[in-house]
Amino acid sequence: MNAIDRTPADLLRSALAADPGRPLVTFYDDATGERVELSVATFANWVAKTANLLQGDLGAEPGDRLALLLPAHWQSAVWLLACASVGVVAEIGGDPADADLVVSGPDTLEEARACSGERVALALRPLGGRFPQPPAGFADYAVEVPGQGDRFAPFVPVDADGPGLVVGGVELSNAALVERAREDAAQRGLGAGARVLSGLDFDGWEGLSAGLYGPLAAGGSVVLCRNLDRLAPEALAQRVESERVTHTA
Repeated sequence: MNAIDRTPADLLRSALAADPGRPLVTFYDDATGERVELSVATFANWVAKTANLLQGDLGAEPGDRLALLLPAHWQSAVWLLACASVGVVAEIGGDPADADLVVSGPDTLEEARACSGERVALALRPLGGRFPQPPAGFADYAVEVPGQGDRFAPFVPVDADGPGLVVGGVELSNAALVERAREDAAQRGLGAGARVLSGLDFDGWEGLSAGLYGPLAAGGSVVLCRNLDRLAPEALAQRVESERVTHTA
């Protein structure tokens, strides 16, 4: 990717400029049978809409802290890049009580209620479906995001040297995150066109790097698998072949 890219949002813009039609994130949930494939352009559109929701409707500003209580999922990847686009610090598994905003999946709603700021809930249903009954005290992401704008421009330019991500108790600036992703990609032997199958969760840097940032930094793509332990070995081998996987994590 472009050597001058210093934020995750820069990496996405470069990917969009290079080849908007290629796959970027292919998501499987082996508990539900869901498969979703997002091209660079489709993923970037979701990121723009989510960033507009974050900056506009939720009033988030650069430096605000967002507790991200989501598993490895394509919508989690969207939120990570949306935070990077606005300049909001995504805290993986962060304490909602200490956060300015919280984004929660269906299994962490009670924990997320400790946040005194804006709360967003994701049902994580196939095709980005909404909750059958919206959880009290939360904005339903699937209801709020479709009407957002398809293009995003931050009110304030994102500082590459400012904080971007907190994971495992370690805070990374945007620039440090990009550099670390590039280093990981090089160590994995990832290059343009690499396709990484990852069954790792997003609760640590290794899963985030393999399942999003590394492939993005290298100009590759990811096959992100949730509940991969439910897949039989022969079915996994078939997926590796059909998805043209070049690397696994």
